[in-house]
Amino acid sequence: MKTIVFAGGLALLGTLLGTRLAILILVKKGYGQLIRDDGPTSHHVKRGTPTMGGLVIITAVVLAYFGSHLITFTAPSASALLVLFLFTGLGVVGFLDDYIKIRKQRSLGLRSKAKIAGQSIVAILFALASLQFPDERGITPASPAISFLRDIEWLQLPLILVIIWVMLLIAAASNGVNLTDGLDGLASGACVMIFGAYTLVNIWQYNQSCAYTASAGPKCYEVRDPYDLAVVAVALAGACFGFLWWNAEPAKIFMGDTGSLSLGGALAAMAIFTRTELLLVILGGLLVIEVMSVILQVGFFKLTGGRRLFKMSPIHHHFELLNWAQVTIVMRFWIIAGLCVAAGLGIFYAEWVAGT
Repeated sequence: MKTIVFAGGLALLGTLLGTRLAILILVKKGYGQLIRDDGPTSHHVKRGTPTMGGLVIITAVVLAYFGSHLITFTAPSASALLVLFLFTGLGVVGFLDDYIKIRKQRSLGLRSKAKIAGQSIVAILFALASLQFPDERGITPASPAISFLRDIEWLQLPLILVIIWVMLLIAAASNGVNLTDGLDGLASGACVMIFGAYTLVNIWQYNQSCAYTASAGPKCYEVRDPYDLAVVAVALAGACFGFLWWNAEPAKIFMGDTGSLSLGGALAAMAIFTRTELLLVILGGLLVIEVMSVILQVGFFKLTGGRRLFKMSPIHHHFELLNWAQVTIVMRFWIIAGLCVAAGLGIFYAEWVAGT
């Protein structure tokens, strides 16, 4: 447990202290947020707020992971390194998007094709690598089967479909965090809860792993490196928690696409490696609500010839235009996120209890 404690603590301190330094540097360079003219007018006061805070989150997580292993003299695992690869890889794509917006002073960063291409390359490399590196039991970080609470054996996919499935999961999770990141502290607070949940899931899977004869039961878990995945998960939760100090209303810094794409990728990686891909829909229920509000808005607009289902999407903007205070929306959406996380953990534990 020492590695887990050190990773969480170092990541928390990393963003808590490092974000302050980042704000000073970004303000000095004039790297401020651009605000959409068609968005809520209340957001115009945020114009010029430093962005690309995701760089601090990424740096803190990576340093906390390797620092905790250095302190405890333990070796990194293939699973954790692959999560960090996807996390930082999508962060690079997000950084390029943020940087182009700031440099060219426009709300559009990378062209859509370039952004999709960058995300796809990282996702494909991640998918291919995740099916390699078997341990002594032959368990690879990812599985060719679709999973809910564990692999669904009759849903085994061929390689090409595995790659497509992984790409869809990564796109869905990263877009979910990206769309949720529209109010001060909303996305970072939700991510603290979800990554905290995955920390508990990984610790439980480690304690009930099929790799250990003493704890192996009829419903043990065939997951590679669950303990080290918990180290990454708690580092991600700690980094988001520390960042929230500066990102809560009124935000002194935004995570930008650098943060939202990387955090979404890490969520997808956690779901894939813990064999809880479909459970992420419940654990990340708030993200699903945000994405679905956009899908419903666009679909309703096209089907009805220009009518709107919501005043504005994602749905948190709808409540802003109903004159809800921003802090009220964030707090209530955090409650929804917490309920979704509690429901997901309850289902995860109930399945194990029912099978023992």
